[in-house]
Amino acid sequence: MKTLENQTLLYDEDCPLCSLYTTGFVKSGMLDQNGRKSYCELSAEEQNFVDLKRAPNEIALVDNKTKTVIYGIDSLIKVVGFSFPLIEKISNLKPVHFILRKMYSFISYNRKVIIPGNVKEENKLQCTPDFNYKYRFLFIGFALTVTTFILFGYSNLILNFPKSSITRELILALGQIVFQSLFLFKVDKQTIINYAGNLMTVSLMGSLILSPILILSQFVNLPQMIILGWFGVTVLIMFLEHSPRIKILKLPFYLTFTWILYRIIALFLILN
Repeated sequence: MKTLENQTLLYDEDCPLCSLYTTGFVKSGMLDQNGRKSYCELSAEEQNFVDLKRAPNEIALVDNKTKTVIYGIDSLIKVVGFSFPLIEKISNLKPVHFILRKMYSFISYNRKVIIPGNVKEENKLQCTPDFNYKYRFLFIGFALTVTTFILFGYSNLILNFPKSSITRELILALGQIVFQSLFLFKVDKQTIINYAGNLMTVSLMGSLILSPILILSQFVNLPQMIILGWFGVTVLIMFLEHSPRIKILKLPFYLTFTWILYRIIALFLILN
């Protein structure tokens, strides 16, 4: 694999996802050993030519020789494309590049709700993306859609449940956002939307965990014990994922208990 030398990606050290893929670039040999650097560690000289407003939103690739910078999806295309020229050619086709740019923005602006991390407040430079309403609501809508359809399919696998419908599952998924928001009336709108994004990430994660059983059930007649057991394990994993997110967001601890309460109320309504 060809190594792109004298280039440094400025990554968000508080973002586990960013840390993971930039480490992957170095370990795979796409970048040299100095090929990644935390945005928070930018030197005074580097701050003169790096766009400090753009870099938190779009990962910056610094050419250490020419002191020039490219951003976002173009940075990633250059890194991957140096080892795989065909990928670079395809990625730079206008329709493909447009789609990749939108997908990159979708993930980048939502990275703090997809995989949150603790912020090191002592750092003078913070690599926190701008709050973008459009991409946040797109993410919530995407997670709602996936969750609704998977829960619709899974609910119909449980024989003792009343027959499900898309409308019912959509109302239940939306209802948890409304219900939890009732306990956040003292916080600002942006915090509520941030929490809603995290809430839907947990729901999306749970839905994806349920997917293997849902797919397998199309080919094999699964016992109810397995279907119910898998559902119970999924709820436990979601609970364990929800709790630390509350701490990271510095929100009241009781939100985890109201999250459980909502599910108990929803189950009672479904069964009756």
